[in-house]
Amino acid sequence: MLESLSYLIAVLAVLVGTFFSVVGIIGLVRLPDVYARMHATGKVSTFGVVLLTVAAVFVTPLAWSKALVLIALLILAGPVVSHAISSAAYRLGLPVKQALRDDLARHRLDKSADVASQPSPPLTASRAEGTPRS
Repeated sequence: MLESLSYLIAVLAVLVGTFFSVVGIIGLVRLPDVYARMHATGKVSTFGVVLLTVAAVFVTPLAWSKALVLIALLILAGPVVSHAISSAAYRLGLPVKQALRDDLARHRLDKSADVASQPSPPLTASRAEGTPRS
C-alpha cells in the first residue's frame, strides 16, 4: 500500500513537473522579448525540475538528503541566474517590447550624466604601462 502511494505521488509529480516544463518551453518560443522569456523559463522551469526531482526521490527513496540539497540550490539559484541574465541583457541594450515603464532607464541616464560631468583622472606613466595602482 505504501509503495503504491509513493508511485502515485511520483506519477503526479512527473505530470505536474512536465506540465511546468512544457509551459516554460512554450513561453520561451511564444513570448516577444528576452525579459519575458527569462521570466517564463526562470520561474516555470525551476518548479518543473523540482517536481521531477521529487518524483525521482519517491521512486528511489535512498537519496532524500541529496535531493533536498539539490532542491534548495535550485530554488535559490534559479531566480538569481534569471535576474543576472536579464540584467546583462538590459546592459547590452536589448529592447523591451511594449514596456509600460522603465525605471532602470532613468537611473542609467542619471548615472551617465554624473560620469560625464566628472573630469577624468590624469594618465600617469604607471597607469599607461598597465601596472596596477598601489
